[in-house]
Amino acid sequence: MSGISAALKPPADAVEPVRHPDAPAPGELLGAHYGECFGCGGEQAHGLHLAARAGEGVRITAEFTVQPAHQGAPGLAHGGVLATALDETLGSLNWLLRTIAVTGRLETDFVRPVPVGTVLYLEAEVTAVAGRKIYSSATGRIGGPDGVVAVRADALFIEVKVDHFIDNGRPEEIRAAMNDPDQVRRARAFEVNP
Repeated sequence: MSGISAALKPPADAVEPVRHPDAPAPGELLGAHYGECFGCGGEQAHGLHLAARAGEGVRITAEFTVQPAHQGAPGLAHGGVLATALDETLGSLNWLLRTIAVTGRLETDFVRPVPVGTVLYLEAEVTAVAGRKIYSSATGRIGGPDGVVAVRADALFIEVKVDHFIDNGRPEEIRAAMNDPDQVRRARAFEVNP
């Protein structure tokens, strides 16, 4: 990035992230954490439908195709949509830590325009952990996983308890997610939302 703010620089006592032993295996598709999520959910008609895969260590890769509904300027992805793709990718990293966390800060650099119809290839990694704070970074490329950089971001996620969602979410959605018989889907529903 052109310059990371002090809030995104891990403190001196930060530690290396450790992949949870029950994290999905490298190459495994993570799937949507919540069907209604604009970033990864399949139930959002105009959502990103971002597909993330576990990588080695505490890394993931993800992809999404920019659709006409994602435009800002004619024929180009809206910057907010690109920031959403980065945020969703970075938030998915927390599944490898098996930590419920929310975005505390996201700083994004827009390096080049991303045309409609383009596949954005994203890579993200957790760089450090300090108490409840999780530091991470991501890069989005066009033209392939090794293509030119179009966007990049650094983020700070804050570990929370599930009560964060219960106390702040709409009761009907919270009840529906809590009553899901699939334990993994139930746990993942509360994974990355702010």
